[in-house]
Amino acid sequence: MARHRKPKGRKVNGILLLDKPVGISSNAALQEAKHLFKAAKAGHTGNLDPLASGLLPLCFGEATKMSAYLLDADKVYVGTCKLGVRTTSADAEGEVIEVREVPPLDEAKVETVLEQFRGEIEQIPPMHSALKQNGQPLYKLARQGIEVERKPRKVSIYKLELQEMSGDELRLYVHCSKGTYIRTLVEDIGEQLGCGAHLSQLRRTKVGPFTEEGMITLDDLHQQAQEQGIESLDRHLLPLDSALGDYPEIKLTENSLFYVKQGQAVQVPQAPTSGWVRLCNSDGEFIGVGAVLDDGRIGPKRLINSDS
Repeated sequence: MARHRKPKGRKVNGILLLDKPVGISSNAALQEAKHLFKAAKAGHTGNLDPLASGLLPLCFGEATKMSAYLLDADKVYVGTCKLGVRTTSADAEGEVIEVREVPPLDEAKVETVLEQFRGEIEQIPPMHSALKQNGQPLYKLARQGIEVERKPRKVSIYKLELQEMSGDELRLYVHCSKGTYIRTLVEDIGEQLGCGAHLSQLRRTKVGPFTEEGMITLDDLHQQAQEQGIESLDRHLLPLDSALGDYPEIKLTENSLFYVKQGQAVQVPQAPTSGWVRLCNSDGEFIGVGAVLDDGRIGPKRLINSDS
């Protein structure tokens, strides 16, 4: 009979707001942080390309059960759009495939184009992306020079603002839904401006309820671990339920808690009539995520192991 190996490392539970540096993948940043914490289990909440920097929430231990709610969350980015130059990957990492003259532009012309991209729009995902076709990531096909047809996907651009205009560069503020490719947005804006464009810089500043405030760099984590020891890093971890933002809190009686832990839905007086909820025991301790069912009962969706 096969025995399950216990993961090596400390039982660390919580969410770390990492300021990912430019030049490394999200997974490389995750592995470095996991090693620093000597954590048994960790995961990240959606890729930031090596070119991009900024907010990368990392989930340790039981917090990995909350990562899906951050994957689905809205995001905010600040990016630089380099006009007149198109690349194979629509960002600065790709090879230049076209150079065009940038027409005379003013803020009014740019604003007219930006207006076309606000609200619900359709995007064709880039070939240089982690999306899979027949089990193969598109970026692997792109590296072989293979291009396949991609279906347009609907995304929402809640806010799109021109922050600065300097020569052939535009700095844009973007608040968008999950699944939005900023590279594709920038490339499409460039086409509408008549000169093409690519994304030359990108920084993520918000993921769901989390903002830049409270972020820490890998360099600072290294230094603190050396000077104060590994356990001192735990003070940077946020509670597991901080990923849930403004989900309403439901306190369960001991009786209801028993049934919820068996995976059963329960009736809760004065509960919300729809949506997701934060489940707590009678002491207010977080125990997991639930959802309001069609019949008004609260059904458990993702429970945490309080012994971890």
